[in-house]
Amino acid sequence: MTPRKLIQQVGIERSEAELLLAHLLEVDRGWLIAHADEPLDDHRVGMFLTQAEVRAKGEPLAYLLGYRDFWTLRLAVSRDVLIPRRETEHLVEWALECIDAGAQTALDLGTGSGAVALACKAERPAIRMTGVDLSQQALLCAKENSRSLALEVDWRHGNWFQAVPETRWDLVVSNPPYIAANDVHLTQGDLPAEPDTALVAGNTGLEAIEQIIEQAPQALNAAAWLLIEHGYDQAEAVTELLRSTGFQHVHTRQDLSHQARITGGQWLNSLTGN
Repeated sequence: MTPRKLIQQVGIERSEAELLLAHLLEVDRGWLIAHADEPLDDHRVGMFLTQAEVRAKGEPLAYLLGYRDFWTLRLAVSRDVLIPRRETEHLVEWALECIDAGAQTALDLGTGSGAVALACKAERPAIRMTGVDLSQQALLCAKENSRSLALEVDWRHGNWFQAVPETRWDLVVSNPPYIAANDVHLTQGDLPAEPDTALVAGNTGLEAIEQIIEQAPQALNAAAWLLIEHGYDQAEAVTELLRSTGFQHVHTRQDLSHQARITGGQWLNSLTGN
């Protein structure tokens, strides 16, 4: 069977079918176009049809490919990590602005595959970057990405700031779990296949964010920024949490879909964080 016929007959989106077949054949999508009518061996055909069927049943494309492109990086991903999304690139953009404004040390809480930490390090090599995650499996993925990209990040295991005790930061970024346990979105798209610990925060969806904001003042240098990615309907709640804790210059940024996506604030209360 030819690539053209294979791609036409499977029950997944054409672009996804092309990516799967190109990955299996270890070629680029341009090769598929140039060789669209050349027959493939039965073994490759069988492997592709099996993977396409798995994708049609809901397995995320990124897990089948074993990678996800994020920012300018190709990151290895597994079922142990949240799949990096385009929306999170806005968190990187804001973080880079803070680094350019003078931040020299940065902490990524709930780093997962290492996407945000590695993107920041790739763009600003001088930043002293640390990534924290409670999942040892996620940290193994982050470390592998760090090695393959030759980007030096200090990876730490633990729960939020407890993983880096008695350390202060110029910048803290986080894409924490922020979905409520009963949210219907958990049954949609790729979410059913992704790790619950990276998605579900608790009954309200704000539990992890509340912990981070509560603990942050004791871990921030003067004028440090805390940037948090959150759900489209959580900006008001996150803004109130930041302001009531004592953060200033609090504001929210939208993603490409014009949804409120990231809220940040600056810690100006004192040099000691008290």
